[in-house]
Amino acid sequence: MRVKATKLRQNIYKLLDKSLETGTPIKIERKGKILEIVPPKIQKKLEKLKPHDCMNDEAESYVHIDWSEEWKGI
Repeated sequence: MRVKATKLRQNIYKLLDKSLETGTPIKIERKGKILEIVPPKIQKKLEKLKPHDCMNDEAESYVHIDWSEEWKGI
């Protein structure tokens, strides 16, 4: 979004919150030049997960395994 410095000053908190929510940078026009406020990249929870090397086979290969010794019950 692009705003003039005066509008930024009037609505700074609203504009900053909107930028953080959407990830859209704020471009500020001042004396014929452009300044830009860029929010950090929004990471989704799934993007933060690290890959693990367990159970990489097809699900069908685990269906017939005898888990009775592992099962503790309630």
